[in-house]
Amino acid sequence: MTQYLDRRRLLALAIFSLIVLWDMSGLDLSLAQLAASPAGFPLRNSWFLKVVLHDDARHLAWLLALVLAASAVWPWGPLRAVPSARRIQLAGVTIAASGLIALLKAGNHTSCPWDLAQFGGVASHMSHWAGWTRSDGGGGHCFPAGHASTGFAFVAGYFALRHDQPQLARWWLLAAIALGLILGGAQQLRGAHFMSHTLWTGWICWLFGWAADLVFSRQLRLARQTQGSR
Repeated sequence: MTQYLDRRRLLALAIFSLIVLWDMSGLDLSLAQLAASPAGFPLRNSWFLKVVLHDDARHLAWLLALVLAASAVWPWGPLRAVPSARRIQLAGVTIAASGLIALLKAGNHTSCPWDLAQFGGVASHMSHWAGWTRSDGGGGHCFPAGHASTGFAFVAGYFALRHDQPQLARWWLLAAIALGLILGGAQQLRGAHFMSHTLWTGWICWLFGWAADLVFSRQLRLARQTQGSR
């Protein structure tokens, strides 16, 4: 258990450090400029990016979340080998991670790239960390990246599955990360987010899933000890 904690702490710290370095690099604007012009983002209303990778992907993700919620009671496939408490963790923490990102967005006043003056909008560019204390003059509520959490929220499944289905857990993790990056990248091409928004969303979902796993594991351990002492 101690080795597990040490590895996860080091990994979380390493990812955190890399994202901080990206934040400090100032590359968000440079990368956004590749997909934009002073008049805005040409791909903002792209059918594939807006309908397929935004609307349809979001609907499919919520459908999968509902399937996972139902599996807590009626397990299917490889989930039959996962204890009910872990299936509850899988569904509950996934949905909660998405809710956490939505809550953080609701309280932040950072605007999307397409709202910035240099891309045809009215907002001034400022650090997304300042967005919880002041407005940039735009629409706000653009940090962290809500749509990327459509994929990254499922990172929680890795922690829930790794105890009983380690191979499935690894594939689940890779799929969740890939989906989060794809959806975040699509939104960046549209001008809805900076790269840092996507990266921080992934890190927050990872940290939330890890912390929730520690809580679930502790409660399950206490429950087994209680049953063993009877």
